[in-house]
Order: sequence, then structure tokens, then C-alpha cells
Amino acid sequence: MGDTLEFNEIYQEVKGSWNDGRLRFSKQNVVYKSSKTGKVDSIPVSELSLAQWRRVCLGHGIKLSTSAGHIYKYDGFRDTDFEKISEFFKANYSVELTEKDMCVKGWNWGTAKFSGPLLSFDMNDTTAFEVPLANVSQCATGKNEVTLEFHQNDDAEVSLMEVRFYVPPGQADERQDPVEAFAENVLSKADVIQATGDAVCIFKELQCLTPRGRYDIRIYPTFLHLHGKTFDYKIPYTTVLRLFLLPHKDQRQMFFVISLDPPIKQGQTRYHFLILLFSKEENITLSLNMSEDDVERRFEGKLSKNMSGSLYELVSRVMKALVNRKITVPGNFQGHSGAQCITCSYKATSGLLYPLERGFIYVHKPPVHLRFEEISCVNFARGTTTTRSFDFEIETKQGNQYTFSSIEREEYGKLFDFVNAKKLNIKNRGFKEGMKGKIDEYSDSDEDKHDAYLERMKAEGKIREEGNDSDDSDSGSDESFNPGEEDDDIAEEYDSKASASDSNEEDDDSEEDSPKKKQKVSKPKVVKEKKERKPRKEKKQKDKGGPKRPMSAYMLWLNSSRERIKSENPGISVTEISKKAGEMWRQLGKDEKEEWDTKAAEAKRQYDIAKKEYKESGGGDSSISKKEPKKSGGKKDDTKRKSSGGDKERERSGGSESFKSKEFIETSESSSDSDHKSKSKKKKKKKKESEEEEEEAASTPASSEEESD
Repeated sequence: MGDTLEFNEIYQEVKGSWNDGRLRFSKQNVVYKSSKTGKVDSIPVSELSLAQWRRVCLGHGIKLSTSAGHIYKYDGFRDTDFEKISEFFKANYSVELTEKDMCVKGWNWGTAKFSGPLLSFDMNDTTAFEVPLANVSQCATGKNEVTLEFHQNDDAEVSLMEVRFYVPPGQADERQDPVEAFAENVLSKADVIQATGDAVCIFKELQCLTPRGRYDIRIYPTFLHLHGKTFDYKIPYTTVLRLFLLPHKDQRQMFFVISLDPPIKQGQTRYHFLILLFSKEENITLSLNMSEDDVERRFEGKLSKNMSGSLYELVSRVMKALVNRKITVPGNFQGHSGAQCITCSYKATSGLLYPLERGFIYVHKPPVHLRFEEISCVNFARGTTTTRSFDFEIETKQGNQYTFSSIEREEYGKLFDFVNAKKLNIKNRGFKEGMKGKIDEYSDSDEDKHDAYLERMKAEGKIREEGNDSDDSDSGSDESFNPGEEDDDIAEEYDSKASASDSNEEDDDSEEDSPKKKQKVSKPKVVKEKKERKPRKEKKQKDKGGPKRPMSAYMLWLNSSRERIKSENPGISVTEISKKAGEMWRQLGKDEKEEWDTKAAEAKRQYDIAKKEYKESGGGDSSISKKEPKKSGGKKDDTKRKSSGGDKERERSGGSESFKSKEFIETSESSSDSDHKSKSKKKKKKKKESEEEEEEAASTPASSEEESD
């Protein structure tokens, strides 16, 4: 058997609420650490006087008693743990672990026994239930009744408010009333705070941030009394968990923070932290209301009867000596400005975040203390309002999330190094390490921000584009249509004055207008020489018969996870599925992504093989044959247009009456709107010329008939 025994998920009952934690048995002491508060209870082995194994509500439990009268109860053990713990006790402890049965008859009469801090209700020497007297807040007596009231715990789902005991007369000495004797036994061990006697010292008019106001703090041997104008608070030293002494960012003030469990209450408000604000320049002289011998015997040199110095130093020294707890101060962390804290906002209220050696604490509204051992992960996020700042998110193992926003971007490097040195789990480590090398690029524009996931998508896009380019080179050389390399008539189709060139062809026999028309046609040619047109890249026709392109690693993962995302988020829309999938993909580990990268590479390899076989079978030539008829068809149309223009000239020269000016009007209407006015003038001129030609054509046949006669 080893030197220690450890058990997880062991529960300790605290005023009706079950708090889980870890219990460890060693040769020197028994240590229990609460998972909720981090409070550690250490019981020296030499002080153990009783150890009992009992059947309780959560299975099996252990009750430990000490020679000082303290009782500790731990539940949540298994039946099989008894032999292991019993052997460990026999081998290392002077106390044996004995089994104790509980009474389950349900009777409501029995014998009340006071044993140290416990009131046990027994039936035939078997315990039915036990009442810790430290949980009693008030004790009231009646004629034959004693009423016990209890401290309430906000974390308990069901709270016990009071218990009434009926005390029959004549069971005690005749000189003392049995009801009064019962009440005196309860009050001797009950946690009823009574301000009796003189205070050890008093601090006047201290500024308190939570609860807000100025209070006189009276230091008593067992509790702290806050006396204000409106409210009074009595805080037992047993409820103090931790003490913090934190310097303000302005280096002129100090925070003194007292962590409380259970918290002090005012109506429905709970104050888990008592925060005092001091000025460094304020000095006082303090004299304790005790003799020097009592001070030396009580505090063992930690305090002296007469002290002087800064106010915050004296308050912290007195509290440390009375509470007997260490004072936590900031560690080695230094921000961008040299301060030991970071300015940020939490829940729309500005405050200061202090990175400590074992956790984070935020002051002051509302105060938050997070220990490293209860932190699941942290996350660095972009600011929601401006890119000059970032957000620091902390997620606990219980599922709670704390977001500290509006942190200056200059603090990023220091905070990231601190979190990394403490070995906390950083959710977006890849993203932030990329930013760390390029902190100067963390500018106002969202486009300048480095995003590892975006870079990965861009890289995959480049790979796919390279694949497309290789497909273009392999698919054959289609004859591209280049206006600069074709005939002038075809080039004029791309010119804004194409109608002018058409009219030039039709009126080629007119000697008077031909120089002007040639000048008009030559203008666009000069423009083409100055600004050459680039050959238009033809749109690649998709080959429907070819193999389907492979999907990326992200798309393969998305197809397999889409149904799971829908089931986990019922009613989610398509766009929200994509957004959620993107977030989940970023959170995947390197090993999980490597699995999908391997599948994507295998799919790409299969695609290359199928594509090669498809081309060898002649499957890629069908797209070429479909494009070539279009080219030839276009040339035929152009030659047809030329021939139709020549036919019109022949008809005009031959004098046929089929020529009409209406054709000119219809062809001119197909030109652009920008040249509408100039072309309308040309139409009128051409119409006039056509009328003259009709008159000449009408006169020509008559003369030919006379000659033949």
C-alpha cells in the first residue's frame, strides 16, 4: 500500500449544500480541498480522536473527530472503499475506522445528547440525526420548547429554517429549568455573534467600494464589525477565504480585498468580496486595546501594541494576524505601461484585471476571482466595436464564461506570454501565435487581421486554381476570337460606329461622299492602334462527362457533420449551419484535421487517375467540336453580310425597282443610341440620294428601248 490514499468527487456538507472536492489520506495529515472555493482543510493525524464509517445519503461516509472538538464529515465513498481505508488507518493511524449504524425508524422522540459541537438525537443508543451547533444562528425558549434557527446557504436548493424541541419537565436538577439548561448548551457552541467586550482596534471612516460607502471597521477577536450610517455587517473570521493587496494602476492608491464564503447579505444582494480603497499617502498611528503581554502571547510577534505607518499596511497586517491567512499580491506580470494590471471592461463596467500567480482577479464591479485550476480554457477574440482593442475570454470547467473586453492591443503580447507560461489551455492558439509575430499588422482594417483559418482556405483555393489551369492546358487549343487579327469588317463590329462602316460598303459607288466616309471609318482604326484590345479569354465549357472534382478537407468534414449539427441545434438555418461549422472546424485539433486532410489527398489522387483515364479514352475532345461550329458560323454570317451588301449594289447599278429607302432606315435603327443624331442626318442625305438614283433608274430603260428599236 502506498503512502497516500486519494479520492475524487468526495462531498462535504456545508449548511445544507453539498460541495465536491478531493480527499487525501497521508501519514502526516488528512487534507480536503473544495473544488468550488479552493479552500483547504488540513487535519493533523495526531489530533484525530474518532473515525466512523456510516451509511449516508450519498452512499457511504466518514466522520472524523479531533481532540479540539472539531467534527468533519465526508460523503461519497463506495462500499468497496471501506477495506482499503480501514487497512490504511490500521497501518498509519492510532485510530481505527469503525462502522456505525444510523437509526431509520422515523421516530420523533428520543434522547438529546451534546457532544462537543454536535447535538445528536438518539433512539436506543442509535443516532437518528445530528445538528452542527455552528450552524445555529439563534436560540429561543418557550414554556417547554426550545427553537433553533439556522444560518442560510444561498447555494442550497432546500434550506432548514428552524427545529423545535419539546423538553419534558423534571428531567434535570430542580435548581435549574431543563429548557434553560438545553438553551445554554446550544448557545455555548452556536455561531451567534454578540459584540461583547471592547474592540481590539478601530479604523474610522474607511472608503469601501463593495458594499459602497464609508464604514467604521471595528476589529474584535473573533469577528469584524462594519458600522455605517445605514447598515451594519458582522463578519466572522471563519468566513474569510483569502486576502488580496493590489496596487492601483495610478500607483497612488491600493485595493485591499477580502474574499468571503458565505457572503454578507443585504436584502437580496450578496457581497462575496469586501473591497477597501486606500491612498498610499495616508499615514496613521495605531494602538491596540490590549496589554503588551497579551499582544505577544496572542499574535506571537506578528503585531505590536503601538504601530505606525501607511493606513493600508496596518489594516492588512492586523487582518492577516487575526484571520491567519496569507495576503496575495500580484506576481511578476507587468503590462505595456509597466503596471501590474490591465484596464478592461466586464459587463459594461470598466475595471482592472490582475494576473496573479495562481489565478485572475477583477476589481471592482462586480469583483471576480478565477483560480487557474478551475479554468478550462482561455480565448483571445477580436474587439466587437474597434480593432484597437481585443477581448479576453475565460471559460471555467463548470461551463461559465467571463469576457473581459476593451483591452488595449499593446497588452496582447504580455498577456499571451503570461497565459502561455502558466500552461493554460488557449482555445485559438494557432490564430494568436500568428498574430504575435505580426502585432503591428493589428490595425484598424479587418482585412489586415491574420486569420489562420482564412489563410488555409486561400491556400486550398490556390491549389484548386492550379488544378483548373492544368485542365485548361490539357483540354485542347480552341481558336480564340481576336478582333485585331480578323478582317476589318469584323473588327468594326466591336466599334461604336459599325453602322458607318456598313453604310460605307453600301454606298461604295458614290464618288462625292466616299472620302468623308473613309475618314469616319479610319478614326476608330487609329484608336485601336493606340489602345490595343486584349484577346478575350473564352469561358471554359464544363465537361459534363468528365469525373467530378474532389472536395477539400473542410467540405468532406462538413458533409459528415451536417446532420449532427442539425440534431444538436434544432431549427437552425442554412446560414447558421455554415457559421457554426466554421467555428467547430477552427476548434478541431491538429490530429483531427489531419484525418480529413488525408481523405482529401486520397480523393485528389483518385480524381487525377480518373481524369487521366477519361482523357485517354478521348472524352475531352467533345467540348472542342462544339465550339468550332460557332466560329465557322460567325464567319459565314460575315461573308453573307458582305454578299448581301454586294447584291444591293448590283441591284442599284442594274436599275431594279426593288431597292427602297426603307431598308436604309431599318439598318440605321440598329446602330447605337449615342450616334442617333448624326445618323439621322445621314439617313436624310442618303434618302435624298436614293430618290435621285430612282429617277435616273426610271429614265434609263426608256432610252435603251429606243436604241433597240
